[in-house]
Amino acid sequence: MANEFMVSSLPLAGLNIVITRPREQAAELARRIEQFGGKPLLFPLLEIKAVHDDQLLREQISRLKQTDLAIFISPNAVRYGMAAIRAAGDIPASMQIAAVGQSSAKALNELGVARVIAPAERFDSEGLLALAELQDVAGKHVMILRGDGGRELLGDTLRARGAQVEYVTCYIRSKPEMNAGEMLAGATSAISVTSSEALSHLWGMLEEPDRTRLTDLPLFVPHERIATAARQQGWQHVTITESGDDGLLSGLIAWANTKRK
Repeated sequence: MANEFMVSSLPLAGLNIVITRPREQAAELARRIEQFGGKPLLFPLLEIKAVHDDQLLREQISRLKQTDLAIFISPNAVRYGMAAIRAAGDIPASMQIAAVGQSSAKALNELGVARVIAPAERFDSEGLLALAELQDVAGKHVMILRGDGGRELLGDTLRARGAQVEYVTCYIRSKPEMNAGEMLAGATSAISVTSSEALSHLWGMLEEPDRTRLTDLPLFVPHERIATAARQQGWQHVTITESGDDGLLSGLIAWANTKRK
């Protein structure tokens, strides 16, 4: 009885939280949601894989010694990009390292990269481009490590500032074969989506009646850009959280506390 009371008193008790991150990135968040009494429902909307043919990747990584700055777009870019870098040797001592967000910076730190240029707020390309270290880049060779495709703002802006920019595709994103009915059958309390691409995948797998039902659920996203796309789809209750696990959990707990009042 005492144990049941302890569980029911936790801030996310009785709430079913859908996590739409790639499966390999969802485990820690799921564990923490459980710690706070919630039930995580894993529904990955993106699949992350290594590039099919890594010849071009290996060729680009071999030019790291001529690179002044390497920018990692995401934790996946860190995972796959650093694996390729370590396989070829290591990061040249003279090369600067940057990351778009704190999650990527933390992933680099955990791999032994101590000095990482990263925004302390606004964790996106705009936030990184605003930093002093990225202003005077004329004549510098910049590598941007990312998945296949994505926004071009970072590269376009650095080129406009005089840098030589090279994109390095170090992983592939794909749409997994998922059945949205599984999620809708799970008595969902709230949904977290961490990319516009994942949101688009979710929308595409829903029939109109299910869209109407889903857009009435609370949606938690880490960026205004995703929130804008969600509102355009018709989502009624969109909350923008801080980035990373801590940001999402803080947002979920604040919402749950309000819900109970």
